[in-house]
Amino acid sequence: MSDTPSRFQFRVYYEDTDASGVAYHANYLRWFERARTEWLRSLRVGQERLRLELGVAFTVADLSIEFRRPARLDDALEVVTVIGQLRRASIEFQQVLTRPADGQRLAQARVRVGCVNAESFRPQAIPAELAELMHRQTDSDSGTCVQAL
Repeated sequence: MSDTPSRFQFRVYYEDTDASGVAYHANYLRWFERARTEWLRSLRVGQERLRLELGVAFTVADLSIEFRRPARLDDALEVVTVIGQLRRASIEFQQVLTRPADGQRLAQARVRVGCVNAESFRPQAIPAELAELMHRQTDSDSGTCVQAL
């Protein structure tokens, strides 16, 4: 896998908006989550494989979102996701939501997820094979993303 960021493209639908045609703020969480899921899928590791074969899951431990501009009905959007920091049992993602048509940055998020045992939900180290795939996207010396957003 290269150190290029993961890109997730989608469109804002009527169901995503409030009465004024602006995307409801809680939907940004869903869009960032979907982008992280697609990033994981790009590593050829789906959520079910994590749970059934590796016995782990990722759970959000901390997040912050900075809203800069509104997303609107019918906007074509893109979430760019990179690993900000990779630790033994957690990953910090940096994510940016843009509107490619005009290059506007609409929001940015920092999300830290913890690796947990899928049955007990107790923290555990990221499985070695998965950590190796993730390290290919980071600078192995510092654990930080090579590719800046």
